[in-house]
Amino acid sequence: MSLQWTAVASLLYVEVFLIVLLCLPFISPPRWQRIFRSRILTLFVSYGNFYFNILIVILMLLFADGLRETRKYSTDDQVVDLKTNPMAVDHLHMKLFRAQRNLYICGFALVLWLILRRLVTLISQLATLIATNEAFKRQAEGASAAANKYMDENSKLKDGETGVADEEKQKLSVELKESLQELENTKKGAFALLCTLIAFPGVCC
Repeated sequence: MSLQWTAVASLLYVEVFLIVLLCLPFISPPRWQRIFRSRILTLFVSYGNFYFNILIVILMLLFADGLRETRKYSTDDQVVDLKTNPMAVDHLHMKLFRAQRNLYICGFALVLWLILRRLVTLISQLATLIATNEAFKRQAEGASAAANKYMDENSKLKDGETGVADEEKQKLSVELKESLQELENTKKGAFALLCTLIAFPGVCC
């Protein structure tokens, strides 16, 4: 395998490793987002974005070259003289195999690169949604606690007003009884005075 195809195969292995690492279930999306937003990785991405784009262009060119080589050795235009070169068919098949291998390696490297970038984007969006959901949850819990607090205070206030009303009612009842007692005593006194005046009419003179 030549140097460029060895580099493409190494890139393919790195992409497979990163995709498997991103799919591990015990690493949460918020933790991945903190890693993505770290200073070192942000600096690396900001400076390496241009080189990554160049790498994609190189992969596309190598993919086109692999496709051309595959079509070249797959056609029936290759005339083989078995008399002068008995191993020509095997040599042709070997070149076809190498061309197909290079085509598949480069194609998978391109596809996995797109999958890797999409996976990073989805993990970042999921981490943002989780953080937003947690914020809404804390806000809802705070609103619920405040509502329960206000309801308790309102209930205590109503209980206090009811207690005050009961005390005023008892006080008014006592005052009413005292007034009725005084009225009864006044009536008795007036009746006794009337009886005295009837019995002794000359008292008022």
